[in-house]
Amino acid sequence: MDTLHRSLRSLVKVIAKVGTDPDDSDDVRLHKSLLVGGSLMFIVAGVLWGLLYVAFGEPLAGSIPLAYAGVSLVSVALFAATGRYALFRSSQFVLILLLPFLLQLALGGFVSSSAVILWSLLCPLGALLFDEPRRAPRWFAAFAAMVVASGAIQPYLNTANNLPAWLVIALFVMNIVTISAIVFTLLFSFVAQKEVTLGLLRAEQEKAEGLLLNILPRDIAAILKSGRRTIADHYEDASILFADVVNFTSLSAQMRAEELVDMLNEVFSHFDGLAEKYDVEKIKTIGDCYMAASGVPRPRPDNARVLVRMALDIREYIASREFSGRRLEVRIGINSGPIVAGVIGRSRFIYDLWGDAVNVASRMESTGLKGAIQVTRGTYERIKDQFDCKSMGTVNVKGKGQIEIWHVMDESRGVAPP
Repeated sequence: MDTLHRSLRSLVKVIAKVGTDPDDSDDVRLHKSLLVGGSLMFIVAGVLWGLLYVAFGEPLAGSIPLAYAGVSLVSVALFAATGRYALFRSSQFVLILLLPFLLQLALGGFVSSSAVILWSLLCPLGALLFDEPRRAPRWFAAFAAMVVASGAIQPYLNTANNLPAWLVIALFVMNIVTISAIVFTLLFSFVAQKEVTLGLLRAEQEKAEGLLLNILPRDIAAILKSGRRTIADHYEDASILFADVVNFTSLSAQMRAEELVDMLNEVFSHFDGLAEKYDVEKIKTIGDCYMAASGVPRPRPDNARVLVRMALDIREYIASREFSGRRLEVRIGINSGPIVAGVIGRSRFIYDLWGDAVNVASRMESTGLKGAIQVTRGTYERIKDQFDCKSMGTVNVKGKGQIEIWHVMDESRGVAPP
């Protein structure tokens, strides 16, 4: 049994190499091996088929599949010698198309031949598999023309032959069942492959959408996918947060590149989690600075409050642990007001914010103290009833002059943290 198995595997390997070229793609190599394998099986079937007809007293009918077997074998041999796949493919299609038609005429028509012309249907089906699909309708038209011609010739044929009635019926069953099984198998394989392809396509679409959502807010990504290229909106009320690692430049000079990146990744990944928790939008990171906004792209009346809660969580997280064996401190600045938001760039595009409110929020961070959450009056007026805030006087902001600032101490619980 093992010897037979090894012999079959060796035969399959030999068949798979017939007519192949080193430059062939995997698909072309598969098509060639399948067509050669199918041709060899039909050659064997043609010999058995021809001997069966000869045995039951129909030598003319028997000579047709035997002749097919001989011509087809020569075609396979020429393909193995020359590698001319297109010629081999076309010759096989013509042989499969003509053989059943001629055999049906020799046996006396549709009934007497057990509708053997059904086997010609393998020609257009083979064209779908092994040739360019656009050519398959021509082969099907040739098959249909032969069926019509068989019907037209039928009245002039001698319908009597030497095949016993039971064999005619058996061949009817074999022809119908076999051809139906081949058609069903091809359709089943096509549907199964289609499902696999659609599954892979859905998976790739999900990956692409996941990557897009890592770059853009969900609402903006949906607009971009719809085909609208210019995305720009004005928001009357939004809040912007900047959080910056204190003394990062000196830290970066003391740390290895991998260690530095790992540390920032750990810090900013936690900030990303807080952005998801409070349903605010991460806008971008700028070196060691993290930028987030609330109230864009979906307006919300509590935009300042949720951003301040996120800032408190950021401060608590940074103060409660070490990063690569070091203690870090952050400065956080928040401002609220009207902004413009949109997508810029043609490649590696980004959802960004512009306006005076954004610039002032950045100044709140850069002029803040270590561990402080510094806010403007615009933010203070929106949060003063929910948070304990301490007035810190004024600070000079380029282009704005002196503006009032507050430090957020904690949520209003009557006790401010030390």
